[in-house]
Amino acid sequence: MIMETFTLKINGTTKSIEVDPTTPMLWVLRDHFNMVGTKFGCGIAQCGACTVHLGDNAVRSCQLPISAVGDQDITTIEGLSENGDHPVQKAWLEIDVPQCGYCQAGQIMTASALLKKNPNPSDEEIEGAMNGNICRCGTYTRIKKAVKMAANSELS
Repeated sequence: MIMETFTLKINGTTKSIEVDPTTPMLWVLRDHFNMVGTKFGCGIAQCGACTVHLGDNAVRSCQLPISAVGDQDITTIEGLSENGDHPVQKAWLEIDVPQCGYCQAGQIMTASALLKKNPNPSDEEIEGAMNGNICRCGTYTRIKKAVKMAANSELS
């Protein structure tokens, strides 16, 4: 196994790690840096539970090798806001989106990336951006309502 040292900027903090370059970002975050807000769901980048931001883009960390990160900033659910007061997080609480909550970090990260790029998305744009983030509890209607609420927030 080939090990390489990577210097990563995660949630505004620079961290170094020596790992196999093919190690998925998810496992670097969870196993090496104990950032367990990002969840393992399917392992094949189809469910969205592992979504984080790489730069300004929502990406599935379970299939992204750490060697592909380069010098891009990584933001996890832990780094989205200091006090859980990001407009999307506030809307999630106001609408009472979660049931079991397992998928919600990935849902929130996807929604916040959408609103950063498109602060006033249409219903179709919300559905398109959130497509592929699976919620086994079926809270899709509340998710869409919370994204719209966050979009209309003065804090977006």
